[in-house]
Amino acid sequence: MVDWSRAQFALTAIYHWLFVPLTLGLSFIVAIMETIYVRTGNPEWKKITKFWMILFGINFAIGVATGIILEFQFGTNWSNYSWFVGDIFGAPLAIEGIMAFFLESTFIAVMFFGWNKVSKGFHLTASWLTAIGANLSALWILVANAWMQHPVGMEFNPDTARMEMVNFWEIIFSPVAVNKFLHTISNGYVIASIFVIGISCWFLLQKRHVLTAKRSMLVAAIFGIFTSIFLAFTGDGSAYTIAQDQPMKLAAMEGLYEGKAGAGLVAFGILNPSKKPGDGEDPYLMKIEVPRLLSILGYRNANAFVPGVDNILNGGYKPWFKTIPEEEKEMTYSVAQKIEKGKLAISALRDYKTASKAGDSILATISKQKLEANFAYFGYGYLNKPESVVPNIQLTFYSFHLMVMLGVYFILLFIVVLYFLNRGTIEKQRWLLWIALWTIPLAYMASQAGWVVAEVGRQPWVIQDLLPTIAAVSMIDSSAVKTTFWIFAALFTALLIAEVMIMVRQIKIGPKDGGQK
Repeated sequence: MVDWSRAQFALTAIYHWLFVPLTLGLSFIVAIMETIYVRTGNPEWKKITKFWMILFGINFAIGVATGIILEFQFGTNWSNYSWFVGDIFGAPLAIEGIMAFFLESTFIAVMFFGWNKVSKGFHLTASWLTAIGANLSALWILVANAWMQHPVGMEFNPDTARMEMVNFWEIIFSPVAVNKFLHTISNGYVIASIFVIGISCWFLLQKRHVLTAKRSMLVAAIFGIFTSIFLAFTGDGSAYTIAQDQPMKLAAMEGLYEGKAGAGLVAFGILNPSKKPGDGEDPYLMKIEVPRLLSILGYRNANAFVPGVDNILNGGYKPWFKTIPEEEKEMTYSVAQKIEKGKLAISALRDYKTASKAGDSILATISKQKLEANFAYFGYGYLNKPESVVPNIQLTFYSFHLMVMLGVYFILLFIVVLYFLNRGTIEKQRWLLWIALWTIPLAYMASQAGWVVAEVGRQPWVIQDLLPTIAAVSMIDSSAVKTTFWIFAALFTALLIAEVMIMVRQIKIGPKDGGQK
């Protein structure tokens, strides 16, 4: 049941994320193009804007369908999770639906059907508000996801066995939420920039719509270079918060088993597939490492101690937080000790409910105090062995390094495209045009790899340290999940094929005045 529910949610999330990032980025690129049209009055820019707007609309419509199904699964497959965190997780989703989605869905109508019906200024405002609404939708979803990675601003109510929000602003502005939002939307901007450049390169290869293609590439390349650099900056911020709040994920990202002070960052490596925690084997078959860089990125100190998988399992080390004096730092617990404390917390909750029902206020007070003392490890009480806190290291490691390498490549691509655009010889560089065209799928690979790191790297937790995956699922028959898994797989694949076919047909048609060079 757990495996099939995870597989179904992963399937839906993967397909949904094929549509969302292009929506986030293309909405702003279209708004920028329309701004140029309004300011210059050049009809060529109106033609460019309307062409990319059509592709944006196709992608937007299909993306909505997968997003709705994704949210429904919280109630169907993950009802225990939804009960446990409904007061917190539900609030951002409600805001997303009430404010952000209605904002973009209202103004998208003006954006598509308001040409020659409203003023240029009003239509431009509608385009910008559609883009802002789309990105605000992402904000609330990502705030909810960030809270799962680093739960803050809440307290546990033992009477209802639910998390309750006590500080809305702490949830919204936690460092994890801020970095996750900025990193994710900038990822969408990079994907959209590469998409526009790649399609424009196809036009140049076909020697069609040359002026449209060059101007589109110029906007996308400038937008892409700035957002890709910002993407790298927010990625660094995300790695820093992971080091503080999810050290096991950081260890998996780097294939680090034995922690060390002044740890190096693995630029390239091949993991030892037979490596197990605590077996003493070398975790790498080969690696290229940048000395001390992991300590710098994770803790902003070249000499900081970075714990590895074995250290986290066994405990007994002092975590590196430069804001806490060394003498005040406490030794970390082993996972086995955390499991014991988690079981004490679960037992205390059970005793509290029994005592409250029986009217025994003294036992209820004692049980509540025991629960509060051990609640930080509540989720560990559902685990049976310490090794279950270790995620899939190989998948996390290779996904992380693929994402980083492609991110560096994208920055270089934008620079090269801008260089040849500036020289006026871009259409002569057929090698570059083909490379840019085939970079479109690489952009999506990098984006999906980032989500693999974020979600696989935090397993077995649905809510970090408080609720594991095995305790979050609904108590339904697994055959129902298997059936819907294959239904969704067929449906989403059909939607994806439909979108690609419609997109390709529209791209082949090109801008409406197809005879113009």
